[in-house]
Amino acid sequence: MPVRNPTVAGMFYPAHAAECRDEVLECLRDAASSAPPRPIHGGIVPHAGWTYSGPTAARVFAAIAAQGAPQTLVLFGAVHRWGLSHASAYGSGSWRTPLGDLAVDEELAAAALSASEGLLVDEPRAHEGEHSIEVQLPFVRHLFPEARILPIAIPPEAQPEQVGRKVAQAAVTLGRSAVAVGSSDLTHYGPRYGMAPAGTGEAGWRWTRASDARILDLAAKMQAEQVLREAATRYNACGAGAIAAAIGFAAELGASEGFLLEYTTSHDAHPMGRPSDLVGYGAMVFF
Repeated sequence: MPVRNPTVAGMFYPAHAAECRDEVLECLRDAASSAPPRPIHGGIVPHAGWTYSGPTAARVFAAIAAQGAPQTLVLFGAVHRWGLSHASAYGSGSWRTPLGDLAVDEELAAAALSASEGLLVDEPRAHEGEHSIEVQLPFVRHLFPEARILPIAIPPEAQPEQVGRKVAQAAVTLGRSAVAVGSSDLTHYGPRYGMAPAGTGEAGWRWTRASDARILDLAAKMQAEQVLREAATRYNACGAGAIAAAIGFAAELGASEGFLLEYTTSHDAHPMGRPSDLVGYGAMVFF
């Protein structure tokens, strides 16, 4: 069976088991959820190096764990390269992490592929070199060691909300307890990213926060199509497709709103002088 080996271990997060486990625990240290005690059907996590966004992502996984372990984590990933037009599942085998392997839920993958009416394809190569799902998996392996995963890379033009709904329908048909997590960073601001309409310094930091607030508000209202339009015009999410898919999945299972657990930026998480280049990170759950 195919095994997807890590590609950013040792860069975005520790490659060795003991160090990785210690950093997972450190990220989870202050991750107690402030969300109301309602069933969580989905969420949004950032996917930068753990130094910057690990504690923020950990809040979503801790909130899911607080309600009990799902049988399957569906992971909708951002796409950081050109040429991928379909939602692409990694439909069999396993993904390796420093803390152990996570098996793909092959039964759910097959059911989702069948139910998707061609919106979802089985294409493991779409996940080569992509970090947006990979950086979440040590949290999954630590908190949900018995769970299976269904990784799906999803660009914004691939009808992501409908893909999310089809996957949720397949989970219901199988009687599968599943939660979906969409992986996306938010605004990439500054000269390094070719976007600095408010200049650098405090004005740029405030502009970034205001821009991110717009898309997070749309996500909290579970307006998937508006999220896609917002990201396409304001460039305030690199994984708008993943966000929209998580919204569609959660809505299909009965979620009606999102709750923001944390918002921060790379500057807030790891300040290095005057704000210049920074990225926004949000942790949200849908119930």
